[in-house]
Amino acid sequence: MTSLLLVLATIVTGLYAGFMLTFLTGIMPGLADLTDEQFTAAMRRFNEKVPGPVFLVLFLGVVALPAAAYFTGLGEHDGAAGPAILAALICSVAGHVITVVGNIPLNNALAASEGGDDGAARAAFESRWNTLHRVRTMLSLAAFVLLAVALHRPG
Repeated sequence: MTSLLLVLATIVTGLYAGFMLTFLTGIMPGLADLTDEQFTAAMRRFNEKVPGPVFLVLFLGVVALPAAAYFTGLGEHDGAAGPAILAALICSVAGHVITVVGNIPLNNALAASEGGDDGAARAAFESRWNTLHRVRTMLSLAAFVLLAVALHRPG
């Protein structure tokens, strides 16, 4: 059971990290070239659509599956796998804290500013959101690598 949970944790975390990386390397640079009105409209639509069912499975899975793999395998993991799974879990939780404490409030403020000054809304949003997103993307990539290490050494 632990091996299956670790495989699922690695897959879900890889998908989530890929999603985050796509936003970091493709979507946000593409949006940066838009006018203030276009940028704020696009981000508002993304923020409405992203928390759909598939995203929520990934968002919850990157914490739940490594936790399940770690705790069901206590005493079974070798010297590398257990600490790698735990470190991956810590990275995922830290990324979620950033999302909940940083990115979501920025998303909500951007949504609330609809109909107002798009230039001011963008100025209050874009740089801070991108900085937070860079950090959570790096954390999700680290979690994926750590789980891949643990998967390679399941113990």
